[in-house]
Amino acid sequence: MSEAVHEILDRIQKLPADESLELEEQLALQAEADWRREAEKARAMARSRGIDQAAIDRAIEKARYGK
Repeated sequence: MSEAVHEILDRIQKLPADESLELEEQLALQAEADWRREAEKARAMARSRGIDQAAIDRAIEKARYGK
């Protein structure tokens, strides 16, 4: 890792507990928003290819149980 990354990580580790918690919450919110955007893109792509939830469920069942 670069020196800048090490410096940032060091600063994060030195945050007071309340600020550390706030940072964690903000990062979790950002991760959730990113996940939702990616999930919507994946659903749109699946719809455009004619893949519905039933097809996904069948594929998962086949992968898990060989049915």
